[in-house]
Amino acid sequence: MSLARGYAAHTHTDPLVPFEFERRAVGPNDVRIEILYSGICHSDLHQARDDWGGSIYPMVPGHEIIGRVTEVGSEVTRFKVGDHAGVGCMVDSCRHCDACEHDLEQYCAEGATWTYNGRERADGAPTYGGYSDHVVVEQRFVVKVSETLDLKAAAPLLCAGITTWSPLRHWKVGPGQKVGVIGLGGLGHMGVKFAKALGAHVVMITTTPEKGADAKRLGADEVLVSRDAAQMKAHAGSFDFLLNTIPVGHDTNPYMGLLKREATMCLVGVLTELDPPLTGGSVIFGRKHLTGSAIGGMAETQEMMDFCAEHGIVSDVEMIDIKNVNEAWERMAKNDVRYRFVIDMATMKNAA
Repeated sequence: MSLARGYAAHTHTDPLVPFEFERRAVGPNDVRIEILYSGICHSDLHQARDDWGGSIYPMVPGHEIIGRVTEVGSEVTRFKVGDHAGVGCMVDSCRHCDACEHDLEQYCAEGATWTYNGRERADGAPTYGGYSDHVVVEQRFVVKVSETLDLKAAAPLLCAGITTWSPLRHWKVGPGQKVGVIGLGGLGHMGVKFAKALGAHVVMITTTPEKGADAKRLGADEVLVSRDAAQMKAHAGSFDFLLNTIPVGHDTNPYMGLLKREATMCLVGVLTELDPPLTGGSVIFGRKHLTGSAIGGMAETQEMMDFCAEHGIVSDVEMIDIKNVNEAWERMAKNDVRYRFVIDMATMKNAA
């Protein structure tokens, strides 16, 4: 066992405070990682506040982890001490169901083991996340991180990145396609970067015209203001794929009208009810598809990291001291960040 230091929420109303806990000893297939940077995801706030139910306290959030390997188990073949490595939203799965056997561990039939607010499969101990100084993870659930990437800006790739990469790859987004990214936030800004790098004609779809200039800086070819009826009419029936990153319940019906016949809109942000509900006509007329996607499996996550290294893609980040994490959460709740907070975990050494 090793003593770890981090920040934890102890109830759904408490702020994050310093917390000491134990990590398991490094097993034969495990990798110990000194955490250098930990991204802040909006789901960290939802989980800590028990917005989705089932929260386990004390909770150390964080599933966008970049670090340096400091110890490897006797059977580890993919990593050596000194390598840069990443850990995302999950740290284990059953390994034997159909999903796991097809490198889709995120859809494990028995349920993936989440990096935090989950329970270890071996002993039921709670999992603790990346707002901490180190982590121990089985090598299958660790990805290699190229030294050519800006490590601090690479941290959000482990959630915001793979959440948008996976559907773009699954629905084969590429040259000759018109792709819309709905919502310009932590997920949306990665969706724009990836769709552009994959060769698509990218349209940023937003309710806020002021975001247009930034969307084009990120790679968007056009900006569509969804509150402008004339613009929506002009783009009707013209999109091959829509990536919908809006994180709250909303009216999806107008966006369905933007799709071509037999085209798809994929939800990656909202976990709650759609409000108002989707009308049957939105999908029936044109045989259109409304679907959803979670993160990617481990093979796909490594593919994404390699693609990012090849194309120089990272997230736009704002660095913070871990002592300021509660203030960052308050700003994140107000969407006051462009586009992802990342904790410099070196500041953990000076945390009270």
